[in-house]
Amino acid sequence: MEKALAGKRVLITQATAFMGPVLCEVFAEQGAEVIASADELVEANAAERTVEAAGHIDVLVANLAIKAPSTAALDVTDGEWRDVFAALVDPLPRLMRAAAPAMIARRAGKILVMGSAAALRGMKRASTYSAARGAQLAYVQAIGVELAPHNVQVNAVAQNFVDNPTYFPADVQANPRFQERLAREVPLGRLVSAREDALFAAYLCSTAADCFVGQVFPVCGGWVGR
Repeated sequence: MEKALAGKRVLITQATAFMGPVLCEVFAEQGAEVIASADELVEANAAERTVEAAGHIDVLVANLAIKAPSTAALDVTDGEWRDVFAALVDPLPRLMRAAAPAMIARRAGKILVMGSAAALRGMKRASTYSAARGAQLAYVQAIGVELAPHNVQVNAVAQNFVDNPTYFPADVQANPRFQERLAREVPLGRLVSAREDALFAAYLCSTAADCFVGQVFPVCGGWVGR
């Protein structure tokens, strides 16, 4: 049976962080030729350089992550706000401007943003992070409908309580207070596995998902629905 991403060249950004490693592994298993970029994308011209270095790409996976600050909302400084948006939001339009024109020209392409469900449900001491993740999702919804007539599909995964070393390292998972929170807040009763999340991402980047445009898919074990 043909693999879902056979023959596709896929650029995955920040491939050593957040969901990067498991995305690379699963996408390769699904037949993709993976270009795993570890480039930092904060600098204004970095996204363009990364996309140019990758050459032809059929799929762009915008995997962007930082350690989330836990500052009380009224204590957030302008510097924290700017730094979080510079890491999570500013690279997106730059990546789109670099990658989308070639996709539009050949009327084929997929762009997936690995976002966060923190944008979909209020959390204490997460105002800066939630706002930046919310901007990501709003941007995906807007550009998704703009690019849809060109047969380029842009969507986002909004995840939380997914097993990954950036936000849920081993020491956090082993903490009894975290286990209590997991049981209390997540109907699934466990973390979503990294592979489950990555396999869903691979599906969204396959031709089987051509009908989805500008959509945000929560992957959070039911946390958002509570």
